[in-house]
Amino acid sequence: MEFDSVSPLLPERHPQQDLFICDVADAVLKDLMPQMEHPFYSLSKKPETSVRRYEHNGNWLEVTPSVKGLATIYDKDILIYCISQIMAKLKLNEPVSRRVRINSHDLLCFTNRGTSGRDYAALVEALDRLEGTRIRTNIRVGDTDYTEGFGLIDASSIRRKHGLDGRMLSCEIVLSDWVFDAIRARAVLTLHPNYFRLRKPLERRLYELARKHCGAKREWTCSVALLLKKSGSKSPLKQFRYLLKETAATDHLPDYAVRFDEERDQVTFVNRETMLRADALPDWVEEIRLDPETYAEAREVAPGWDPYFIESEWRNWLATTDKTPPRRPDVAFVAFCAKFYERRGGPA
Repeated sequence: MEFDSVSPLLPERHPQQDLFICDVADAVLKDLMPQMEHPFYSLSKKPETSVRRYEHNGNWLEVTPSVKGLATIYDKDILIYCISQIMAKLKLNEPVSRRVRINSHDLLCFTNRGTSGRDYAALVEALDRLEGTRIRTNIRVGDTDYTEGFGLIDASSIRRKHGLDGRMLSCEIVLSDWVFDAIRARAVLTLHPNYFRLRKPLERRLYELARKHCGAKREWTCSVALLLKKSGSKSPLKQFRYLLKETAATDHLPDYAVRFDEERDQVTFVNRETMLRADALPDWVEEIRLDPETYAEAREVAPGWDPYFIESEWRNWLATTDKTPPRRPDVAFVAFCAKFYERRGGPA
């Protein structure tokens, strides 16, 4: 089988740019990492104007586009940039708010885009889609349930040079409460810088899913049918298999190698060891499995915090304090969460 010989990665357009990289793909959210685990964004380069309904393991998601179409995975770059700014301020203990000011040129460089007039115009279109896309879901963010419809951003304003026909200089974005609450809870993951060099929407989506499900573990295996569902791709199953084989053949995803098993109709993402590996921890720490209900208890004793973030801290603590395997891991984890909240309080 022959595949496209074009370089699978886009050129690095701004090699001198010092990028602050932060996720995504729920990058944007981490509590159950809904925007990394579930298909919020369109992978189509053509406007997707139909309502999207998705259900999996009790979670449901309904995304309603505006007349300009559903927000795309490339539009999500704007949110990644906003998260990076806010996280940088939180690390410095500086005040943050839902209103984020963006320098348009910096954003284009950050996301490895061109800086022509067409690229600035594309930012305006992306803002329209982000603001127009409406979401209803039962997926929880932090310790908050949202029952009303909400957007990815609530509002945006644009400053231009020389009037309405001039180049976009900067804009202000008001993030939705849903997105901002997740950021304040530090519910973010780190993305590899080459995420912005991936040419195809599906490649970005596959990386997000691998980042969420494989993380720092050795590998993660998923059936092709389930991967298609979780990706949000509109491709027929046969074409989706071809795209997966192509990705496995070029083997260019950051952080994870892709292995396609045609006989089992499965895909395995293998950690490239370009990030902290879970097997750097003792085997017994890695092998601990917590009940799903334990995370609900963790949210009760550490309100506002993402239990998966605290779980990572807990596992590292177990590995570095000469501990022995806890006889009741779920009880031990909840107790750790309570102490964690006692020491640090709620998220800033």
